[in-house]
Amino acid sequence: MKTDECLPALRALADPTRLKIVELLLAGDHNVNELAEHLGTPQYNVSKHLRILREAGIVTTTRQGKETRCEVASEFRSRLKAGGWVVDLGCCTFRFEKPAGG
Repeated sequence: MKTDECLPALRALADPTRLKIVELLLAGDHNVNELAEHLGTPQYNVSKHLRILREAGIVTTTRQGKETRCEVASEFRSRLKAGGWVVDLGCCTFRFEKPAGG
């Protein structure tokens, strides 16, 4: 990934809430309400963060009935190394913390 291509991912991951969302999703997929509960953040705010993560190509979402399921995008996941907790963006590497119990 060229430096200008990794900037959206770096910008998206610079926010602590979005970073935590990705860490939770690396441990397993969740719906928006589950993420909101884990984060202690209103569902509306989680949805806004997810939009930014989707636009950066980090997360994908799928409607299943009334809920929206979220997971790490396959292309982003393919860049993961070291047991799935370090991502190589090409311009740099980024280390995620494994959630407690995850």
